[in-house]
Amino acid sequence: MPDDARYGLRRHVTLSGPLSLDSGAALTPVEFGYETYGVPNADASNAILICHALTGDQYVASDHPVTGKPGWWSRMVGPGKPIDPDRHFIICTNVLGSCMGSSGPATIDPATGAPFAMHFPVITVRDMVRAQAMLLDHLGVSRLHAVVGGSMGGMQALSWAATFPQRIEAVVVIASTARHSAQNIAFHEVGRQAIMADPKWREGDYYAAADPPAAGLAVARMAAHITYLSEAGLTEKFGRKLQAREAKTFGFDADFQVESYLRYQGLSFTDRFDANAYLYITRAMDYFDLGEEHGGLLANAFRATDARFCVVSFDTDWLYPTSESRAIVQALNAAAKRVSFVELSSPFGHDAFLLESPQLNAVVAGFLGNGR
Repeated sequence: MPDDARYGLRRHVTLSGPLSLDSGAALTPVEFGYETYGVPNADASNAILICHALTGDQYVASDHPVTGKPGWWSRMVGPGKPIDPDRHFIICTNVLGSCMGSSGPATIDPATGAPFAMHFPVITVRDMVRAQAMLLDHLGVSRLHAVVGGSMGGMQALSWAATFPQRIEAVVVIASTARHSAQNIAFHEVGRQAIMADPKWREGDYYAAADPPAAGLAVARMAAHITYLSEAGLTEKFGRKLQAREAKTFGFDADFQVESYLRYQGLSFTDRFDANAYLYITRAMDYFDLGEEHGGLLANAFRATDARFCVVSFDTDWLYPTSESRAIVQALNAAAKRVSFVELSSPFGHDAFLLESPQLNAVVAGFLGNGR
């Protein structure tokens, strides 16, 4: 590793900005929590940016400082793996609006000395990408070998191709979409309402009390988590099995294993995530419509880039089904771009991109190795 304080694990930097946002607001300064793995070559042309999903963070391949768990994509990123720090200079930054070191509602507003809370400006996926470009400038990366992302990370990858078409050579979009559907927005609104209905939310001004709306955030996480799984996967894992009991209690405790599982998912989430950040990031995802940003035609978003694309979907993903990936591929074809597409089979639904998948590893390794 070069003797450079910009590179390494658990990095944090504050850049002066300003960062102009789609809302018309400007953010200054801009904070980033990020990690890098591997060493940049002479012109940093071996750089790969990994974009995380809604509840992800920068700890893509290192132990999480709060939970102690391995990095969320350590199956994909690491020595001898498809995204390899022995070959690539890997960057993963906490997105704008989140809560693991990057500017968001929980960070301090320099004008008041208190957390922004709901005074933080509403952001978009494109704003997240503009912020990432600012960080890459700081890291000395002018052009990326690839940008890779799943779910919301895939939205960012697509937005990179549209917003900075000359700064990327390749794009990998996994289990994602070019715009949020009414159903996607509906599920997110249920989660937001659960948070805002919690009396401890206090109109977003809960930081001083150190008593966040954990119950509302847990319910939001539970509702969202259902969308990440497949019906077949839930049935196979839990069925109607009871949780540590021989008979139903005829009450409202977690009689079923699936109930206990969801409650655990919800409660454990509140230890590492900020409720206001959840509001802001889900709103950014709901606003995402790449075609709308380019005259109403998705193909227009890709006309200026020469990057090659790899689009991957999963057959049991009903949150962002294969039809959404096909729409992206059709738009890329209409723009005469180089694109590979594959639908993989998995019982795990949307979360399949995060789980052990030799097929996905082979696709990503093959694509990133091609054309080098």
